[in-house]
Amino acid sequence: MAEALSYPFFQRALIAGVLASIACGIVGSFVVVKRITSMSGGLAHAAFGGVGLGLAFGFSPWFGAVGFTLACALVLGAVYHKRPDALEPTISTLWAGGMALGILLVSLAAGPKPDLIGYLFGSILFVPRDYLWLVSVLDLCLLLGLGLLFKELQASVFDEAFAASLGVPTRWLFQLILAASALVIVVLIRVVGIVLVIALLTVPAIVARQWAESLPRMMVGAAAIGTVCTTGGLLASYAFSVASKADVPSGPLVILLAIGIYGLSSLAGALRNRRRNA
Repeated sequence: MAEALSYPFFQRALIAGVLASIACGIVGSFVVVKRITSMSGGLAHAAFGGVGLGLAFGFSPWFGAVGFTLACALVLGAVYHKRPDALEPTISTLWAGGMALGILLVSLAAGPKPDLIGYLFGSILFVPRDYLWLVSVLDLCLLLGLGLLFKELQASVFDEAFAASLGVPTRWLFQLILAASALVIVVLIRVVGIVLVIALLTVPAIVARQWAESLPRMMVGAAAIGTVCTTGGLLASYAFSVASKADVPSGPLVILLAIGIYGLSSLAGALRNRRRNA
């Protein structure tokens, strides 16, 4: 295991996991408290449509994903407030439509075809150094926004109607949360993939909420749990690869570890509540 830590690419992967966990811990806490996890899943899958647009029309897939996902976030925000009864069908449409559009356009694009599995599970072991700076800037922007708007954001996610009665621009803040989710998803797809970014956005925050007594503690806990999952998944991937002499991907192991932690946390929480009620 110590040998793995001596490799520069493995060190970059560990740093990428920590940086990704910080971003997901911040945004994911709002997503979980606001109960819009299905929206984040829809945005993550819709991002693949933007990737396909970029490849098909000859511009950067990353810019395509940013534009397409932000547009989908605007649509979801509008539907959430104006037509709440149509929200679930809209999420399902963007979820399936984004994936279908992406796969179709990628297949029609000229030149070599990208690895679709890479977009689903990422390639964290091959993250370039420059990309670490991009994720670091994302984290700093999220922390800056949090410092400037924390009270308003907290009020709007816990009780939107009451916050609106106090003059808090709840609709604008909700749209801001969706836009932040979209940016986190698009940036981290390159690092961890579509499937894993959904897991990191939701599962650590869900676990942290079971034990945290405040939103800031929930964010710190979610970031810490995400770091444990990404680090543990990477180390387990290396250990299994050495033992089996096969290429064992880290993404699925990170997800399974997160699910395991969620299961243990839920069990511990149930036992705690039983003792309190006894």
